[in-house]
Amino acid sequence: MPIKLNKDESVFRNELIFTVDAKQINIDYTFVNLFMLLKHSGIRPSQRTRRGENVFINLEKLKMILAKLEEDGELEGFKENMDAAELWMRTNLVNLVNRGNTDKEEISSLKPIHLQSYRVRNAQKTRDYFSADQVYLMLSSDPKVKENLINFLADGYDSTTNQLLSGNRLDVDSLGILHLMKSISPGFLESNTSLNKIRPLLEEQSNKYCEDVRKLLVYKNEIPRGVLIEYLKTITSFHLALYINKLIALLPKMIEEGSVNVYDDWAVVLDVTDNFESKISSLAIADAERTYNSIYKYIKASFKINTIISKLNLDKSDSASVPKALHILKNNISEHETLFKAFWDIIFNQQDDADKSLLEEKVKYEETYFDKYVEILVKEKGPYQYKYHLQFIDSVCQKNSERGFLAQGRSRKHPRRYVLGTRLLETLVQIQVLDREEDKFVTRSLSIEELMENLRERYGLIINGQNEERFKDADLHTNIAFKENVEAFKLKLRQIGFYNDLSDAYILQKIRPRYSLK
Repeated sequence: MPIKLNKDESVFRNELIFTVDAKQINIDYTFVNLFMLLKHSGIRPSQRTRRGENVFINLEKLKMILAKLEEDGELEGFKENMDAAELWMRTNLVNLVNRGNTDKEEISSLKPIHLQSYRVRNAQKTRDYFSADQVYLMLSSDPKVKENLINFLADGYDSTTNQLLSGNRLDVDSLGILHLMKSISPGFLESNTSLNKIRPLLEEQSNKYCEDVRKLLVYKNEIPRGVLIEYLKTITSFHLALYINKLIALLPKMIEEGSVNVYDDWAVVLDVTDNFESKISSLAIADAERTYNSIYKYIKASFKINTIISKLNLDKSDSASVPKALHILKNNISEHETLFKAFWDIIFNQQDDADKSLLEEKVKYEETYFDKYVEILVKEKGPYQYKYHLQFIDSVCQKNSERGFLAQGRSRKHPRRYVLGTRLLETLVQIQVLDREEDKFVTRSLSIEELMENLRERYGLIINGQNEERFKDADLHTNIAFKENVEAFKLKLRQIGFYNDLSDAYILQKIRPRYSLK
């Protein structure tokens, strides 16, 4: 039987560590909610339902709005091409749940194309489980980048007058959404937020995300808006995945060392062959297993920090509370043993007689009351958190997607392994071919080796591990595996049009930018 715990005692999500409530997420819904946070300075306003009004928009209402706009002379050709227009809306303008089921299909939100997209959404169908909050926190590491992103997303629209700006160069999808906004004015109720008071725990990782967003925005006049937003979604999901992967590896180390300033040695081998039976797959599988096997250690570390912050009344909206909690855990947790005996007694005394024996059995190897208290939280709530962390990591890593870096086969012979999706690689290359020159970014060619080194140093992604310390004594099989991985990497680059080895001359074998910026 489960042990009885107070609701407050088993809360896991802590904004000071990671804002996300680990569940399966959809990156489109993360972006819809991120646009709302960007527009409202970190606040999540709730939709206000007016009496007699349905705030959820359906396709028929959208068609009526567009028909009225055509009558007013703001667009033309809608009624003559109704079928094509509906296909355009379904494909390019809206996210649908239960797509294809005529009885249950409904709009969850507009697609996250323009900053105003969030204004039409069914909040219950577009839950992001606070993943947008984490992205907002990461963007806050560089306010200039956040401002530039807002300006790009809000381009062509004056929210004060609710009108399109003349002379805008927006794509047809953005224009469609903004025309709809003229006739849709949902009410919002403001709420409080602590997002503007705290900073992300992994600041270096957040800074890298901001740098990547800054570089992608350099292309805003070169790349079609829709393509650039897809790049932004891809890199955002990728950095969220890196963030949680690194937290799983580093948070237990932070507790061991009593400090947030621990050495970041996270790195994983990628299998870029697209072959479950490849020679390199065993290394990529082993690294994925190491991450997933460490989830319980991460959960326990989080419960320890949460317990110190909660029971010692540290400020839950102050980023300094985590370093304080780590210092206490490392140096003087024994000073609070009497307090945690009291909290343990509360849990013990609220159990039935039979459950008291079970409770003692579950913590029989723990010596202190603090360890007993944390252990019972992990034993009771750990399996739930583990289950949903699996779903969250799979989704944020875009498992089995060209945007992701995780794959899993359908049989047990092919467990999770780290990979490199083609569209993720394309996004990363677009970033890596940019280089700062004085006060601007310019594009430059890269060698294969330079690109692989950049991916290793910046993101911890290992394609050729022959120079890695952990593979210095590798056998012939491993070295052959890395060689095949490099050849597969070159093939992927050819497929996306960045690499052509037209000459045997090594100096001419370069990754060349798709867009030239000087």
